[in-house]
Amino acid sequence: MSGWQRGRPARTGLPCGAMNFLGHLFLSGDDPLVITGNFMADAVKGRDLSRFSAGLQRGIRLHRRIDAFTDGHRMGHPGHVRLRAHAGHYAPVVMDLFRDHLLARDWRRWHDEPLAAFSARMYRLLRAHEGHMPERTRRMLPYMVQGDWLTSYASLEGIGAALHGLSVRVPLGARMAGAEAVLADHIADFEQEFGEFLPAIIRHLQAA
Repeated sequence: MSGWQRGRPARTGLPCGAMNFLGHLFLSGDDPLVITGNFMADAVKGRDLSRFSAGLQRGIRLHRRIDAFTDGHRMGHPGHVRLRAHAGHYAPVVMDLFRDHLLARDWRRWHDEPLAAFSARMYRLLRAHEGHMPERTRRMLPYMVQGDWLTSYASLEGIGAALHGLSVRVPLGARMAGAEAVLADHIADFEQEFGEFLPAIIRHLQAA
């Protein structure tokens, strides 16, 4: 795999998101600037967002609310406990990718638009608004589109490729490689937990 490796770096020295790209886009709603702001938020530092338009600010803040909810949800979560033996302190990062997989593989349960159509629409929207994005995000976007990361999350092979990409990019990241085996071995448990997690975060965001 060349260029920007698939997946996203960890919070241990590198940014991490609640459910990686697919989950954040799923939770963004329909406003193009909110979607763009959410997508690029990991590359935006600090509380002062005055340099961005109102829509981008809403998207960045939405991303941070999602991350804050997910951070609070991690303590003692069975999925993280299950992953810790394999992935160590990268367990939360791997769990974020697993959530994207669980969302993608059961997509029609959560969204009326087919995943392939949703993904293509997101790619078009993000490319149309890439001028708003920080350089780091703009550099990554073409690799995401070319590799069709959003739909690839639906397969274990796609998650495995994402984990491999991460494993070679972060310190001691080798522990993440192959973690998709934990998902395969405990898929029913992960599915049940995700079926509780996603409605909970949706309710949280609606109440904000």
